[in-house]
Amino acid sequence: MSAEDVVPLAGGRRLRLLAYAGVPILIINFAAPYVGILNLPIVFFLKNRLHLSAHETAQFNLIVAIPLFAGFVFGFIRDRWSPFAAGDRGHLVVFGLASAAAYAAMAFAPPTYAMLLGGVFLVTVLMQFVAGAAAGLASGVGRHHAMSGQMSTVMNATTLAPQMIAMLLGGVLSGLLEGAGAASAARVLFLVGAGLMIAMTLYGGFGPQRLFDDAKAGAEPGRLTPGADLRRLFRTRAIYPVLAIQLLWQFAPGAGLALQYHLANDLHASDAQVGAFYAIFYGGFLPIYAIYAWLAQRVRLRTLLWVGAVLAVPQMASLLFIRSAEGALLAAIPMGLLGGVGQAAFTALAMRACPKGLEGTMMMLFLAAYWISTRVGDLWGADLYQNHGGYDTTLWATIAVYAAILPILLAVPRRVSDTVDA
Repeated sequence: MSAEDVVPLAGGRRLRLLAYAGVPILIINFAAPYVGILNLPIVFFLKNRLHLSAHETAQFNLIVAIPLFAGFVFGFIRDRWSPFAAGDRGHLVVFGLASAAAYAAMAFAPPTYAMLLGGVFLVTVLMQFVAGAAAGLASGVGRHHAMSGQMSTVMNATTLAPQMIAMLLGGVLSGLLEGAGAASAARVLFLVGAGLMIAMTLYGGFGPQRLFDDAKAGAEPGRLTPGADLRRLFRTRAIYPVLAIQLLWQFAPGAGLALQYHLANDLHASDAQVGAFYAIFYGGFLPIYAIYAWLAQRVRLRTLLWVGAVLAVPQMASLLFIRSAEGALLAAIPMGLLGGVGQAAFTALAMRACPKGLEGTMMMLFLAAYWISTRVGDLWGADLYQNHGGYDTTLWATIAVYAAILPILLAVPRRVSDTVDA
């Protein structure tokens, strides 16, 4: 984006716009079946009620994540198509309502493996259209007002806060999915999802006009054909280091399913303790995000990228010395603190590297890399955990993968990393 396209904002207006952009991201991360308040109870239901192994649960997650792997398609549709000529409002209304209807149907179906697999898959597809609009809105506004670092903070905080709350509640809610009351508890959870997507629909219809106008101004698409736009995206050299970093950063065989099973089976943590562990872990990111928003206006992104990557390498090392569930809760604190700068900086880099007019495509491609890497990392981590040395092996593999991020930083173009936020 050229300097003449940038419109810096005064503090009060900037904070309001950042808050507006965070609302749809907050809602979707509460409502999505693959994260948030619904995901952990589903995983525990598969493990405890349907008696799936770690590898079988990873396979379930891999199947329902197929729409997430193709997330850039939904982002590209967002950039090219405007339902009822209403832009992002149209996407939030149409697909928010469709997602709510799908959740309502799931609420009154028996909670079998087939229903969970088909229902979660369908809702995930529908919610990718909503996610494309939400991510495109945030990225477009962040770039238009030269505040990618601050918008990265908002996007990451509104993604993690629901997950932190969900982990606290999810372990408790999973207990409701046991015994004779499982069907009723599942119905309540899916109706909560439907209600949240109704809230998304209302925000799309009646949310602040300034948000939608500024996103459009900052990401006005050209008159190119779809093929030409795709060529423009993939000829942008700056996106490749971003995607490589994201694939490595999220490929953590010791941080997903293997960790959940290690906590439950090896350290004998209760479902509530597992939820508390992840809540503490995610909570450690939040104060670092707040600090990052301040730093982004004073320190070049290139410096923040290096600091974040170096801190990330030992992020999970404390778990090597933990032999109890209580000790794991303490280890979660430095894990979150060490990962915050890297996560915020990598997201800001994705926004800066994006070609104008393809904000939805790029951010959903960035998220697709997250899901591909996470799910494949889960599969590898489950295999290492079960067949190749146990949980410590997954930790050493994770540390090695994170260290591989450092040389990739040398390929990040200076034109997208040598400035600070406005």
